[in-house]
Amino acid sequence: MPLAIVFTMMSCSSDTTEDVIADKIIETYTYNDTETQLVVLINDYRVSQGLNPLEVINHISYKSEEHNEYMIENNVVNHDYFQARSNNIINVLGAEKVGENIAYNYVTPQSALSAWLNSPGHKANLEGDYTHFGISVTVNPETGRKYYTNIFMKK
Repeated sequence: MPLAIVFTMMSCSSDTTEDVIADKIIETYTYNDTETQLVVLINDYRVSQGLNPLEVINHISYKSEEHNEYMIENNVVNHDYFQARSNNIINVLGAEKVGENIAYNYVTPQSALSAWLNSPGHKANLEGDYTHFGISVTVNPETGRKYYTNIFMKK
């Protein structure tokens, strides 16, 4: 059965040193066809709901891809290290808040979006008060299954 999970995090900072990330902005990201289609589908949906379209930021897509690679490498579907991704986006891009949707094993971008829309938590992120986002859809080379990470940000 396909699995999709949502996690939303409001902007919070901590005094711990592990939350301080000094990464520089990643400016380039090459989008595959599935990612490009999903960007259009998400923005078309938002506009149909009277919401602003989201601007794609390559840095966020890169962080999304890193998480997909982590999930593939560790054979998991989860939000491990979301706080580190969120802190990076807050520190590097000046985000006020960050949210994340993930999905696994959906064949088409439309099926992943449909699953997110049928889940209250995912739908809340898709319809959330965000201004930017990034997307990565990565295929596990061993299984052929797709991993989706979609990170939202408000600036």
